[in-house]
Amino acid sequence: MVKEATATVFVFRPGVAGEWLLGLMLHPRFGEWLTPGGHVESDESPAEAAVRETAEELGCEVRLLPGPSLPLPAGYPHPHMAPPWWIVEMAASPDNHTAGHHLHLDHVFVGLHAGDARQPETSVRWMSGQELAQAPDVPEDVRLQAKELFAEVARLAGPRAG
Repeated sequence: MVKEATATVFVFRPGVAGEWLLGLMLHPRFGEWLTPGGHVESDESPAEAAVRETAEELGCEVRLLPGPSLPLPAGYPHPHMAPPWWIVEMAASPDNHTAGHHLHLDHVFVGLHAGDARQPETSVRWMSGQELAQAPDVPEDVRLQAKELFAEVARLAGPRAG
């Protein structure tokens, strides 16, 4: 079975009422609201793909929040990349990368909206945790991960400027 690296990002931003909102994009093929993401290109890391896909699909810059990991030893000679929060293996149907059924090794990141950058390539919707829980067109795997992250985003983001 062919396995391909992908990256997905749960991008949060504060709403006007102080609540946290999650950015979702309407997937053109599936017709569902998904987190931005896609294939990791040969010249990028999963973290770089996460940032690129967010800019393309949500139209915004993102600051990735490092996933849980041990710090590298002092003096370690190689650059550190933001670690994902989860890595999951997902069945994938044929797409523009692979003609047959295959697997995505999805590197799931969490990030904070860091400013609008460009016109998004998709329809974008920013949902509160309550809106996401009630939305019929959000896949259950996205809903389950988002529920865990909504419970933690204020702690992960740290104190807000303002």
